[in-house]
Amino acid sequence: MRPFLLLFLLFPVLELFVFVKVSGAIGFFPALLLVILGSMLGVFVLRIAGLATALRARESLNRGELPAQTMLEGLMLALGGGLLILPGFISDVVGLVMLLPFTRRMLANKMRQRAEEQAMRQRAFADDLQPRGGPAPRQPVGREPNVIEGEFEHRDSK
Repeated sequence: MRPFLLLFLLFPVLELFVFVKVSGAIGFFPALLLVILGSMLGVFVLRIAGLATALRARESLNRGELPAQTMLEGLMLALGGGLLILPGFISDVVGLVMLLPFTRRMLANKMRQRAEEQAMRQRAFADDLQPRGGPAPRQPVGREPNVIEGEFEHRDSK
């Protein structure tokens, strides 16, 4: 948690430092215009990316495929657009890198691999927790256990 807090506090200072350096090199108003244009580009990307990702996911589902890669790439587009909306040059550069198709696919593949590895570790850990006498019956996720209905009659033992 501390690295995120440090990044949260340090990032605006770095953005401001880079903005001062860039505005010193090209002038204040051109630098401000670049930041504003970057934010406008981010809003445009977010509007287009959401619709395009939804359409690609629907096409994948219609073909009978899971749209995992499409959804991850859509997430990368959304993150890239969100970073473009943030004022500053560092976030704009990182956002633009996330918008490039080859880096977006590479990052999405890395995320998918990490998620698959995490799922494998969780499955292996769950298998280790089962009793040694034999495999425990697995309940499907989100379903109630089997219930056997019946009737009973209460009798006093007097």
